[in-house]
This record gives sequence, structure tokens and C-alpha cells, in this order.
Amino acid sequence: MSKHWIFIVVAACFEIGWVIGLKHASTMMEWGLTVVAILASFVLLIAATARLPVATAYAVFVGLGTAGTVIAETLLFGEPFELVKALLIGLLLTGVIGLKLVTPGEKPKSEKGVS
Repeated sequence: MSKHWIFIVVAACFEIGWVIGLKHASTMMEWGLTVVAILASFVLLIAATARLPVATAYAVFVGLGTAGTVIAETLLFGEPFELVKALLIGLLLTGVIGLKLVTPGEKPKSEKGVS
């Protein structure tokens, strides 16, 4: 896995943090961490799309963030587990993995910005 795909995974982890922060933050420190997570997730996403196809990178970012948020809410905040929800998250992750597998390799730096 290239460093740009790792950027996407780390960005999705920050996305999980800021989405949870938007719902649960109640102090200035928690709101501050939420803003930092927002900035970090988008900086990493932008850095990754310099070398990865934007549509695929964004779909993987959002898919991992969505799945991670649902799992975190269930494990950390007592959101009820629902089998249908778990199956749909599995389907979402299958799509994300499929997108990653069918996406061609990274563009060389010399091709950046060239159609």
C-alpha cells in the first residue's frame, strides 16, 4: 500500500473523530480537537488526491469514515447493534475494497495535472 493510500486511511480515522466530535463535543477542548480533526482529515485527503484519482480516493475516504463512525458509535456510545446495519456496513466496505482493487496505480509526478 502506497503512502497516499495510507493518507486516505489516516484521513478517514480523523473523519471518524470529527464526526463523533460534532455530536458529542461539549467543552472548548473537545470542540478544538474536533476542528483539528477536520483540518487534518482534509489536509491528508488533499495530499492523497495529488497522486490518486479524486473520485476513488474520496469514495474510499467517505466509506471508511462512515463504517468507522457506525462501529465507533456502537462500541463507544452504546448505539444499539443491528444486524441489517452491520450487513450494510459490510456491503459498503466491500465496495470500498473493490474500488481500491480496480483503481490503477498512482500517477507519476510528471503526469500530475495532465489529462
